[in-house]
Amino acid sequence: METFENPNPGRDYQIQHIAEEFTSVCPKTGHPDFGTVVLTYIPDQLCVELKDYKLYLHDYRNKGIFFEAVTNKIMDDLYAELKPRWLRIETIWKGRGGIRSVVRIEQAADDFTGPTPPYFG
Repeated sequence: METFENPNPGRDYQIQHIAEEFTSVCPKTGHPDFGTVVLTYIPDQLCVELKDYKLYLHDYRNKGIFFEAVTNKIMDDLYAELKPRWLRIETIWKGRGGIRSVVRIEQAADDFTGPTPPYFG
C-alpha cells in the first residue's frame, strides 16, 4: 500500500477516512454485502495515500469473506504497513434479514498513552 511521510510526526493527531461504498460478498450465500469502512488512526511516521487505499478496498468487491474476517484483514494490512501509534477499523454493515452488524478493532503501539476518539457509528 502506498504511503507518504507524516508531515507532523511530533504531534498526536487523528486522521479519519470514511469509505461509504465498501462491497464484499457473503461466502455462504454469494450475495453482496454493503458497508462503510471507517479508518481512524494516529500516525507515527507514515500516512496512507488515499487513492491507493481506495483501490485496496476495491479489491474486496468480488471476494467471498465474512464481516469479521474482512475487518481483521484490513486491520492487519494497515497496521503492518503504517505502523501507527494507534489505529481503529470500524465496519458498519447494511442490514440484511433485519440484522445490522458493526465490527470494531483497535490496536496501539506499546508506548502509546494518548487519548482515543469516540466511535464513528
